[in-house]
Amino acid sequence: MVLGLAVPLNIHSELCPTRKMFIDLALLSKKEDSRRSFKILFCLSLKQSKDQTDIAHDHPSVEKLRVVFAAGGTGGHIYPAVAIADELKVTRPPTEILFIGTPNSMESDAILSAGYEFATVPAARLARPILSLRNVLLPYHLIKSTIQSCKKLNDFKPHIVVGTGGYVSFPICLAAVLRGIKLVIQEQNSVPGIANWVLSHLANVVFVAFNSTRDYFHKGKCVVSGNPVRLSLKKHVSKAVARLHFFPKSGKIGESEAKVLIVLGGSLGANAINIAMLNIYSQMLSENKNLFIIWQTGVEAFNEMESLVKNHRHLFLTPFMHCMDLAYAAADLIISRAGAMTCYEILATGKPSILVPSPDVAEGHQLKNASLMADLADARVITEDELDSTTLGAAIEEILGDENKMADMSERALKAANPHASTEIVHHILSLVDSSTVKEKQQSL
Repeated sequence: MVLGLAVPLNIHSELCPTRKMFIDLALLSKKEDSRRSFKILFCLSLKQSKDQTDIAHDHPSVEKLRVVFAAGGTGGHIYPAVAIADELKVTRPPTEILFIGTPNSMESDAILSAGYEFATVPAARLARPILSLRNVLLPYHLIKSTIQSCKKLNDFKPHIVVGTGGYVSFPICLAAVLRGIKLVIQEQNSVPGIANWVLSHLANVVFVAFNSTRDYFHKGKCVVSGNPVRLSLKKHVSKAVARLHFFPKSGKIGESEAKVLIVLGGSLGANAINIAMLNIYSQMLSENKNLFIIWQTGVEAFNEMESLVKNHRHLFLTPFMHCMDLAYAAADLIISRAGAMTCYEILATGKPSILVPSPDVAEGHQLKNASLMADLADARVITEDELDSTTLGAAIEEILGDENKMADMSERALKAANPHASTEIVHHILSLVDSSTVKEKQQSL
């Protein structure tokens, strides 16, 4: 379950319900049992003794919680932060939220589209390999970014900072530690990167997606919560309704025999996947009258793919998928890269998958994510070295042609995911802040 784009990263297009609607509905559904939610909040406090928990119940929580999110670089870091922020607004509506990222970046578009306040600090990017000459000035940029982060935190005065990754996350989280502010980090990948591994020694809590990830962190700080998925994926959309969104003129799409293949070439495009699909899509559609293909080419590859791909009433070609909730709901099989959040969304929606991990991602994260997906949900993994039209076509035919295999893959995926990850993370965050507030009030008496 990662990721500036030529196309705005706005999942609130006219074709999709807005995030505000989801939050309002969630607030309405929770209003009647807010007292119960308040009790649950403190029961989830990390390592609190019973006495401390009892004290917390007898004291008011923070009147207006202020939270800073440090996230950037890719959707895989940004969307989990937005999911947690949305849940905070549902659980404790008066919460003030500030996202901090880099200017003219992916997060600057995505966060503003999500409706949250956004501030910027200069980037301190670590080049690969680490011994590269491009890292000579890294200490200077890191110090500069950390100083700017300290100023932002001093102005906003957050009770807690939540880091979900990306280069900008490190100096902000470091500034939080230097200023004595509570810090939690959320690691989406099966294996953490260097930045989060370092920050884990300074953080109060580390949220991880998988049990196996605990081995890389101090286990006393780890909470296995799963990855927070975007709020829109939690609403129920029937497969028939979702399919008609993409193929409104095809009544056949609603039939049980119809199969929908989703191809996710990434937000910018996965050239290897696009080329392999280009060589087989036409034959697949001509040989299987019940097959439908929804193909996200990526923004940078769309014009070229559109010029090469022939129009077909069973083919939906798009540069960017604005309504991923509908895409997942419509899908029988997904072909994708193996970014952490995409992988987790595949698990959370219970979809069989064929994963082609990108070889260009730092520290081999996508290959490790894909390997874990194979273990957890029997996902088919094809490396770029192995990928060609023959290999991909055979894998698609094998999975779509075996109903029992698809059912097993779906069942295993759903069992491996925690659809309530954002709720659990928020409860831990609130418990950490509220218990800290109680201690401060006791000490001041």
